[in-house]
Amino acid sequence: MAKRTTNTRKKKARKADTKLRPGRWVLRWVSRAFAAGFAALLVLVLLFSMINPPITHTIWSEYSRLGKVERDWVPLEEIAPVMARSVVAAEDANFCLHWGFDVNAIRAAIDEGSGRGASTLSQQVVKNVYLWQGRSWIRKALETAITPLVELTWSKRRIVEVYLNVAEMDEGVFGVAAAADRYFGVSPDKLSAQQAARIAAVLPNPRGRSASDPSPRLRKRAAAIMDGAATIAADGRSDCFE
Repeated sequence: MAKRTTNTRKKKARKADTKLRPGRWVLRWVSRAFAAGFAALLVLVLLFSMINPPITHTIWSEYSRLGKVERDWVPLEEIAPVMARSVVAAEDANFCLHWGFDVNAIRAAIDEGSGRGASTLSQQVVKNVYLWQGRSWIRKALETAITPLVELTWSKRRIVEVYLNVAEMDEGVFGVAAAADRYFGVSPDKLSAQQAARIAAVLPNPRGRSASDPSPRLRKRAAAIMDGAATIAADGRSDCFE
């Protein structure tokens, strides 16, 4: 009698295990897919710390829409230092002081009831290089997850260099080399403080603003960026990328 009871229990256990197997199989493959995705992402993060990204989602989208884009990659050494300072002053003045997220800016944005101004240069590089434009919780979650990896494996100079080469600075114009030529007919190493500030001033809305034909509002913003660039140079907040 005891033997029959034991056999019955074993059969029930096997049946229960059989019912659970599909769930276990799905969980196993989801885990494997997640691990493979993370490994691929880590490889890309490490790779782009040394090799220039050949294309981004935004560049490809604009190429598909316009039929062409203007882009010419240049190393940071061939870009006027004031251009790098202007972008940092305009987009992320505390870039050298944080690890990818500006907590004070985030708190200020929350207090104001808006996310505007809370995104750091590091986050923008992650969005431009690895993700896509637009607002969604999925993209923001991925951006938040990838940013620390970039901060851990890239230098601050590299982050600034990549940003200056992949950011859209006019419709279909990507990177400071193409922007300097389009707006002012000069190479990026010849940009003046005013020209650099005007290019930085168009970044929130590059398709609706012009650095060569600035509105009064853009002129005012550019003047503030010039002051900000000089300030971060004087107080040491540009040391990490110069």
